[in-house]
Amino acid sequence: MAKKVLSGIRASGRLHLGNYLGAVKGMLELQGSSEYETFYMVADAHSITTPYNASLLKEDTRNVVIDYLAAGLDPEKSVVFVQSMVSEHFEMAFYLSTMISVARMQHLPTFKEKVKQYPDNVTMALLNYPVLMAADILLYKADSVPVGVDQEPHLEIARQIARNMNSKYGTNFPEPQIFSTPGKYIPSLTGEGKMSKSVEGSYILLVDDFETIKKKLALAPTDAGSGERVPESGSIYNLLQLVELFQGVEKRKAYEDLYTSSGIKYQELKTELAGAIFDILKPIQEKRREIEAKPEYVNLVIKSGAEKAKKVAGETLREVKEKMGFLLI
Repeated sequence: MAKKVLSGIRASGRLHLGNYLGAVKGMLELQGSSEYETFYMVADAHSITTPYNASLLKEDTRNVVIDYLAAGLDPEKSVVFVQSMVSEHFEMAFYLSTMISVARMQHLPTFKEKVKQYPDNVTMALLNYPVLMAADILLYKADSVPVGVDQEPHLEIARQIARNMNSKYGTNFPEPQIFSTPGKYIPSLTGEGKMSKSVEGSYILLVDDFETIKKKLALAPTDAGSGERVPESGSIYNLLQLVELFQGVEKRKAYEDLYTSSGIKYQELKTELAGAIFDILKPIQEKRREIEAKPEYVNLVIKSGAEKAKKVAGETLREVKEKMGFLLI
């Protein structure tokens, strides 16, 4: 019996390199294996847990669907769907919220970070984000979730809820685990943290052309280009990580040797790196243009994906309601 996988990306703007290498590549790897049944979601409901532009949500959601398809997700092999079109996610989240305490949720490091980031928008939706994520995963009884290490605290909540449901109500939820991919952490161009849509100047979009990529890399902070030791953190370290990801470990080592000898010429490094990144993105962009020209096909993918997801989610929800004592007939 195939193992089930659920993953999703928030509908908060176009996908960037971090999304592609950190999540979508893992999705593709799983989609190509007969061992897995894959469910890939656009998490539009998760997008409203922090401040967002309501007038752009529909467009952003559709763009993520198109980015998914352009990157290689195949609706014939995976269930590609939009979260808000499967109402079972929200009903399930309410039932699961009885399995975890408010204190446990408030102590999550991810919640504390968002409170600092959005002090005027600390809503119940933000607090319940990991419970909705647990509902997303458990509705499909997913064994594996291809996400970054920063999501581990949320996955632990899902595992705890699964254990509690199994113990109290006799359900059979698996405890979901991270499916790791080699490039799961993609460094920011700013030199701090990872690429993020919420940090301007930190990311390269999948739709960026060569000149745009070159300009963005040109703004990445650098130093004099040489020193006694290669930095082990900060902007230069991040830049060399990107070199390794897109040009290979030998290229990175060559630059590290230059750093401790004659020095790195960053303009050359950034231009070569921009070319290597664009080589990866060019076929995705070409496929994206083809898909954008077929709006009815995109509509069909969205509609059929929701129907397929609702069928599986509905069966799980019915089982949960029966176990919890809700269904009378």
